[in-house]
Amino acid sequence: MGSIKTKGIIIAENNMGDFDKMVTILTPNGKIGCSAKGARRPKSQLMAGTQFLCFGEYMLFKGNNTYTLNSCDTIEVFYNIRIDLDKLECAANITKIIQDVTDENQNTYKILQLYLNTLYVIAKTDMDLDFVISIFKLRLMCLLGFTPRIDSCVNCNTKENLHYFSLKDNGFKCENCGKQDTGTIQISESTKMAITYIIKAPAKKIFSFDMSEENKKQLEMISKLYTNLKLEKEYK
Repeated sequence: MGSIKTKGIIIAENNMGDFDKMVTILTPNGKIGCSAKGARRPKSQLMAGTQFLCFGEYMLFKGNNTYTLNSCDTIEVFYNIRIDLDKLECAANITKIIQDVTDENQNTYKILQLYLNTLYVIAKTDMDLDFVISIFKLRLMCLLGFTPRIDSCVNCNTKENLHYFSLKDNGFKCENCGKQDTGTIQISESTKMAITYIIKAPAKKIFSFDMSEENKKQLEMISKLYTNLKLEKEYK
């Protein structure tokens, strides 16, 4: 029991009674479900900070089995996402994945960082939204322990002619091995470089590149199929 101060993002909100809310906050130490009493009252100091996608600093009281939100300081509400249906749908899609892969009492610092960086890109830029989701998904898979092998063929270990991606075997395959595996996807040199960059780039730099529309579609397909396979669920 006692008070907890933490930064986090509201990843879910549900109305309770006439004026209360239940919210789920993604923090650096896992997600926390808590009650926000009176948050729906017109003059409530909790109103802005308990909205979906709000990033803020939260003061929580931990009881025996529950958390109560006492106060919050709003840092970013992502207004540009709220007023654009396409951006809102994109943010909702990545949030669904975040909800599924996080839990209480879990080290989610890097996941929170990726999530926050992605929301800023969606809100502040005109970057292709499907491209954003592709990058987000592949980087998230790395954080969850599904980093593809990219330095050599996952089958024969050669470093030459890595022009195939194996969903099942988690990484690049050379031309000879790739042609013998019906579960691989042939990729361009640009897509290969993009996958390598997404895996290795510093957290704040992963969105700092572009590629042709054809290669974006290739990356999107790999990212989507790889994520769905590893998480055993169909995501948009």
